[in-house]
Amino acid sequence: MKGFVLGKKGDQSQRFGEAGERVPTTFITTTPCYMVGISAPQDGPQQMKVAFGEGKNVKKPVIGELKKAGIETPLRHVRQVRLEALADWKVVEEDGKMTLTKDETKITQGSQIKPEMFFKVGDIVDVAGVSRGKGFQGVVKRHNFRGGPKTHGQSDRHRAPGSIGQTTTPGRVYKGKRMAGRMGGDRITVKGLKVLEITENGITVSGLVPGRRTGLLEVTNRTK
Repeated sequence: MKGFVLGKKGDQSQRFGEAGERVPTTFITTTPCYMVGISAPQDGPQQMKVAFGEGKNVKKPVIGELKKAGIETPLRHVRQVRLEALADWKVVEEDGKMTLTKDETKITQGSQIKPEMFFKVGDIVDVAGVSRGKGFQGVVKRHNFRGGPKTHGQSDRHRAPGSIGQTTTPGRVYKGKRMAGRMGGDRITVKGLKVLEITENGITVSGLVPGRRTGLLEVTNRTK
């Protein structure tokens, strides 16, 4: 991993490549995103704590931690990433604050993380988020079942799952059987998206990402 940033899902659009092919795109807003600090637990690796997204109902312990880092903006989402995964980045202490350095780029505790610090046009990234919840759904929508025939007197079995069990042996329904149930609301990671454009407040990637609009996303720049 060469970089990590939090963002929210923005507009989905499209553009055309050099060969005239249509490429779906998604804009990910990455501001305001701050580096809260670097923790060094006794029984684990060092971790960088990142906070993102202004909010109203922010818990008091989080507000206190932000103020301690010199961040006055109330931020809702807090995530941690292992520093050992950030290749080529080094941890140093400057003016009593933990700082990440790479070449001439520095990310100090309490400073804002901008997308150009970790990403550049052409990078391949992974985007993780929570997919849209669809509630309780049947097997046709949830598992793409074909359903039953519409002839021979079947008036109410068009979208039914059919038989689910066996006979005397084993006399039960196997675990993991595809049936109706809650659909969506799962953590999904879309891999191999290309960074097409970088602005001051976000990045544009090729392809579509999970979740609803304004949903929280984790963008990871992977090493090859």
